[in-house]
Amino acid sequence: MQRGITEKIPRFRVLGINVNAVQIPSVIAQIEEWIRERSACHLIAVTGMHGVTEAQHDDYFKRILNSADLVVPDGMPLVWVARKYGYHLRRRVYGPELMQTFCRDTGSKYRHFFYGGMPGVPELLARRLQGDHGIAIAGTYSPPFRALSAAEDDEIVRLINDSGADVLWVGLSTPKQERWMYEHRGRLRVPVVAGVGAAFDLNSGKLRQAPAWMRENGLEWSFRLLMEPRRLWRRYLVYGSEFVCSLAFEFLGLRTFE
Repeated sequence: MQRGITEKIPRFRVLGINVNAVQIPSVIAQIEEWIRERSACHLIAVTGMHGVTEAQHDDYFKRILNSADLVVPDGMPLVWVARKYGYHLRRRVYGPELMQTFCRDTGSKYRHFFYGGMPGVPELLARRLQGDHGIAIAGTYSPPFRALSAAEDDEIVRLINDSGADVLWVGLSTPKQERWMYEHRGRLRVPVVAGVGAAFDLNSGKLRQAPAWMRENGLEWSFRLLMEPRRLWRRYLVYGSEFVCSLAFEFLGLRTFE
């Protein structure tokens, strides 16, 4: 049996988190291989500074990230760390761009299910991607902002499994989406499940994206902070400062993050 692409993709560690040194074309190639094989449910965590820092406060979440089949660097700080370790990554694996590029490159080849977002957002996202790229829609679902009953949860899993989806896109924000994917992977009959967070709001047009020059130079955080200061101030100001300090300790050998 031929080795999977993931076995060929190197990894580097950032504060105890294994991150794949990968770019969008390789991620798309891996997704297509998993869909062809249909041997298991594979998880993709699209992770940046926020996710890595969140894992320092939650051992369960750290275990979830390190159990994912792919952890891709969605953030220039992780790209810069990769370069320091000798991996010549040109760009981040930006979640909204990964979704758009996969849909553009594969068109109607696969069936997509969109789980997450505010009411109406997954439907708007599906219509936009279908209009732009001709994708096949397996289904959409916007979960309520409360704990689901066991019966409701079973019904959602049945809905996804019965849809015949090839890719399940999850937009619940970090760390909620990664927990949901991890805790449901044993029940889902979908070859690929990808947590893409804000891609639902950005690709549907609900939120404005930062200009490309800001996204490519590690400045998207400032744009998003201006757009949503009440929701994101802690993520960028508190966790951002913590990430930089922890990274400095790790590089100087003053602390280990295993």
